[in-house]
Amino acid sequence: MAYNSWFECIDPECGERMSLTEIAYTCPKCGGLLMVAHDLEALKNRSSAAWMKLFDDRYMTTQFPYGSGVWGKKEWVYPQIEDDNIVSTNEGGSNLFWAYRLGEILGINQLWIKQAGNSHTGSFKDLGMTVLVSAVQQMIHDGADIQAVICASTGDTSAAVAAYCATAGIPAVVLLPKNKVTTSQLVQPLANGALTLAIDTDFDGCMAIVKRLSEDKRFYLANSINPLRIEGQKTLSVEIVQQDDWQVPDWVIVPSGNLGNITAIGLGFQMMLELGLINKLPRLVAAQAAAAAPLYNSYKTGFKEFTAVQAQATQATAIQIGNPVSAPRAIPILEAFNGIVEQATENELAQAASLADSTGLFACPQTGVALAALMKLTEKKIISPDDRVIVISTANGLKFADFKIGYHNEALAGITSKLANKPVELPGDYDTVVKAITKRAP
Repeated sequence: MAYNSWFECIDPECGERMSLTEIAYTCPKCGGLLMVAHDLEALKNRSSAAWMKLFDDRYMTTQFPYGSGVWGKKEWVYPQIEDDNIVSTNEGGSNLFWAYRLGEILGINQLWIKQAGNSHTGSFKDLGMTVLVSAVQQMIHDGADIQAVICASTGDTSAAVAAYCATAGIPAVVLLPKNKVTTSQLVQPLANGALTLAIDTDFDGCMAIVKRLSEDKRFYLANSINPLRIEGQKTLSVEIVQQDDWQVPDWVIVPSGNLGNITAIGLGFQMMLELGLINKLPRLVAAQAAAAAPLYNSYKTGFKEFTAVQAQATQATAIQIGNPVSAPRAIPILEAFNGIVEQATENELAQAASLADSTGLFACPQTGVALAALMKLTEKKIISPDDRVIVISTANGLKFADFKIGYHNEALAGITSKLANKPVELPGDYDTVVKAITKRAP
């Protein structure tokens, strides 16, 4: 059965449409943001039960590319692309971790962590980048003169761009704010051969330069203003429900910076509802670092106003964004989902991440922001003990070793390390070791 998708302006009064092979990031008619739209009437010709069976039959198999958590849902993502041009590292399929010990501490009976950072490059960005780089591969195959894929990044996007472009043999150029990303994040694009430019500015400054570069159609923009990224990331919603036998959670809490992921997750749930795979929507929570919280400020006004801010330093560097490009996409999603925006201070995110780690996780600071938001909403009794809660963990904690070491060495400025756990140095003596163990034992 033939399915179709296209770019469409998010402004319903405009409604401009373009092919997915057009090199465009905003509407050429009105300047608005673009989204990918699908022929839902054609998709409805397959029953909801048939869609669920198809997705389950493909899930995590070795059949390329359909074993991917993204491309197993190809008809909902980019149905027209040729399989031979798909660039995949078998992304998706990440663990939905039952955090029962953390849930016991917080008073939540059904707490799950979607470990989206357990991916090829260690972050959820792989879900969107497989679609974007595959689209570029298709365009090059069709004759487009694309000489490089470019992005601005605080770390994770650059890693995904570099890895997927290296897989495809397409040049990549990444702009990073100098001295504002971790060493482990910086080394990823270097290792994958990307031209890596450390710019003496913040993320928003890098983004301004990349936008200008993208006016030259030889340089294809990979940031989340590009709606192809969102198409891959929306499969996260489908996978969460699929992993729970097609049951819908009560809450989904998402670390939020540039606001592409909260948009994507909302779109995934809306598509499942429209096509009959689910019969209700969860509530969404966008969790922001207090140092970079323009969406939280807007939420306090009932979304009547939205003003960019100058992002301040935060341990949650991946969401240290003061002017999120996807705000016009995200706000309607949050309104449709009766959503909440919460913020977390540096101390709150650090304590939340450390508490989660003590129960078996290894949370990145962005996930710490989401967990801190969960703790606040639980304390306010907005989230109830019997609610089923999914927290999106967006990156692998191994990318943030400096954050972990700083916490346990009590070296993070402005943070009291309540759960610091330092190595105990002892002489090479058996009895001393036994005494240290028995002293620590409960």
